[in-house]
Amino acid sequence: MAMAVTAPTASTMSIASVTLEVADPDAAHRFYTAFGVDTRLRLRASEAPSTGFRGFTLALTVSGPATVDGFLGAAVEAGATVVKPAAKSLWGYGGVVQAPDGTIWKVATSAKKDTGPATGEIDEIVLLLGVGDVKAAKRFYVGRGLTVARSFGGKYAEFASDESSPVKLALYKRSGLAKDLGVPADGAGSHRIVLGSTAGPFTDPDGFAWETAA
Repeated sequence: MAMAVTAPTASTMSIASVTLEVADPDAAHRFYTAFGVDTRLRLRASEAPSTGFRGFTLALTVSGPATVDGFLGAAVEAGATVVKPAAKSLWGYGGVVQAPDGTIWKVATSAKKDTGPATGEIDEIVLLLGVGDVKAAKRFYVGRGLTVARSFGGKYAEFASDESSPVKLALYKRSGLAKDLGVPADGAGSHRIVLGSTAGPFTDPDGFAWETAA
């Protein structure tokens, strides 16, 4: 598998906001507050049809297994459904849940053992977009001004982000992302996510919508 690494440099575009479109914003706000990510997201009402896998996941990276369990437990207690129970893997420890609004969340750590108590702190949030062609999508976003931080052939690409961005953006082949999450890859309709950027509005080749952040 080919691997190319590009050092992060200043980009001309960054993610300024992440908006989830939900049927009930008040209920979603209660859930995300209990989950501990309410300050990283925006919510707005939408009845746009959406079935099956919406093509993306939001992933929390945290310090250790106890913190993973804490976030997953809070999510389930607030109404999330377990998609993949927390377990050790080759890469660390993690699990997957689906929020009541349909958004799939992964919580993971590279650590396989705890070195201290659960912290309740998020090290990083990564938005993984499931795309049909990682190389083509990467070229599209580079053309929009993003800088590639890491790239693994046609399987994965991650972009550099600045401190003001609420999340880091990455691309994953849609079928591979669905397999990693433990869900069928089929899905249709709205992605139910809109990204705000420092650039003008546009839609990427896989139908993910961006708008100018207020």
